[in-house]
Amino acid sequence: MLVQDFLEHSAQRLPGKLCLVCDGQRLTYGQVDAMANRLAHALRAHGVQRGDRVAIFLPNCVEAVVGIFAVLKAGGVFAVVNHTTKEPKLAYILANCQASALITAGRHQAMAARLAAAVPSLHTVVLTGAAPAELPSFPQDDRSLSYEQIQQDPTAPAGRPARVGIDRDLACLIYTSGSTGDPKGVMSDHSNVVFAAGSIVEYVGNVEQDVVIGLLPLSFDYGLYQLLMTFKFGGTLVLERCFAYPAATLKRIEQERVTGLPGVPTIFAVLVQMDLSPYDLSSLRYITNTAAALPPSHILALRDKFPQATLYSMYGLTETKRTLYLPPEQLDRRPDSVGIAIPGTEVWLEDEAGNRLGRGSTGELVIRGRHVMRGYWNAPEATAQRYRPGPLPGELVCYSGDLFRMDDEGFLYFVARKDDIIKSRGEKVAPKEVENVLYSLPGVVEAAVVGVPDPILGQAIKAFVVLNGVELSEAQVLAHCRANLEDYMLPKAVEFRPELPKTSSGKIKKTDLL
Repeated sequence: MLVQDFLEHSAQRLPGKLCLVCDGQRLTYGQVDAMANRLAHALRAHGVQRGDRVAIFLPNCVEAVVGIFAVLKAGGVFAVVNHTTKEPKLAYILANCQASALITAGRHQAMAARLAAAVPSLHTVVLTGAAPAELPSFPQDDRSLSYEQIQQDPTAPAGRPARVGIDRDLACLIYTSGSTGDPKGVMSDHSNVVFAAGSIVEYVGNVEQDVVIGLLPLSFDYGLYQLLMTFKFGGTLVLERCFAYPAATLKRIEQERVTGLPGVPTIFAVLVQMDLSPYDLSSLRYITNTAAALPPSHILALRDKFPQATLYSMYGLTETKRTLYLPPEQLDRRPDSVGIAIPGTEVWLEDEAGNRLGRGSTGELVIRGRHVMRGYWNAPEATAQRYRPGPLPGELVCYSGDLFRMDDEGFLYFVARKDDIIKSRGEKVAPKEVENVLYSLPGVVEAAVVGVPDPILGQAIKAFVVLNGVELSEAQVLAHCRANLEDYMLPKAVEFRPELPKTSSGKIKKTDLL
C-alpha cells in the first residue's frame, strides 16, 4: 500500500462522503481525489518525476491537503514547511532536499522568484490564490503555474495518473524544528507512514463516523497524521488554521459534532482554565495528547471537563512518529505514565554503555519497529547517531535521546531529554519533575524549568511561570516547591511571564528562556 491509497480507497468506497471541512468549504472524497489528480497531472507535465521532492509552503488549507496527495500521486516526495518560516530558512530547506517544485500562496510570488534564483533544483512553482505573472527567474512562463487555473481547466485530466513507486520509496520529508541547529529532514517511506497510521488507528479505535478536528499545522507530524489517518479510515477532518481563538474552536467542535480532539499540552492548558458550559461538547469521543507529556494535574482537569471522552496520553518523536501510548484503562492507576509501545512495535531502555536495562530502571528509550524512519536526508552523521544497528543484521533501531523510567509492570514514564538534565549540587534533576509540582499549584497555566550557570551549584534551577488571573509571589511558589520537592530540586529563582515562547508545533521552547 502507498500513502495516496488512503485517499483513493476512501474515494472509491465513499465518493460522496464529506471528508474535509476547511475555510468554509465542504468537500467529499470524490472531489478531493479529482482535485489531487488534476494537480498531479500538472506536476508531472512540468517535470516532477518519481522521487522528486516538492515543498508545500502553505498554512492549513484545502490547497495544502490537495497538494500533499497530488505530490504522492505524481510519484514525488512532499515536504510541508510551516507557513511562518522565514525566507532564509525556507531557502535552506529547499536547497537541502533539492526541491524540484514549490507550492505556495500567490502573495509569495516575489519570494518564489528569489528562491528559484537561489536554489538550482527548483524549476516549477505552483501559486495559489492568484493567477501568477511571469516569474523572471524562470526561462519559460509556464514554469509558473496557477493552482486555480489547473483546477478550473475543463480539459485538464481528472483521472488518476499512472501509478509509480513501491512502498520503500520515500513518501515525505518532515523537517524537525532545528532548535539546536539547522533543521533536519526525517525521511519517511510509504511503509513507515502506512504502518504508523494503521497502528494508531488500531489503538484509538477510529471508525468512519469519526469527525476529527485538526488544530495543529500540517508541517508538524502530529498535525499531518490527523489528515492521513482520517483519510485512511474514511472519516471527516475539520481542518482549522490554528488554535488562536479557543472559543471559536469550541464552537466548531459543537457545530461539526467533532468526535476526536488531538492536542498538545499548551492547548489543553488553555482549555482546562475555560468555562466550557456554554458549549455542547457531548459529541467528543476521545482526546489525544502528545509532543510533551501532560502534567497529572491537567489530566485530572481534562477528565473533569470532558467526562464522556476517552483520554489517550502518548509519546512520540518525528523519527518514529508515535512510540508509546497509555491504554485509557490505566489512566487512574498511573496518570503520569505515557504507557507502552504502540501495537506492532517494541521498546526497551539502555544505559550509557549500551546495556539493556530491566524493569525498575531509568535509561534511554530505544525503539524498534516498522515505524522507525529511514534517517535524516543528506545527513549521514546525524543519522548514524540516532539510528543504530538493531538485534537483526542490517536492521536499524532508533535511539530517542530521551530518558525514561520503567515501572515493575513495564509502563514507561518520561524523565527528561538527555541534554535537558540539570546538574545541581552534584545531583541530577529532571525538569519535568519540578514542572509537575509547579503545575499542581492553582493558577499556574504554564511552567518551564531550566538550568542556569551558577558558580557554587554548577547549575541553578530557574522556573518560569505563567499565571491565570491569580496573584502569586515568588515566595509562595518557592514555599509550594519546598513542600513537595527534595532540597536539591528547589528552584533558586522564579520568573513570572505573560507567556512562554513556543515552537511552531506548540511546544515550550526552552532555548529561548536561556
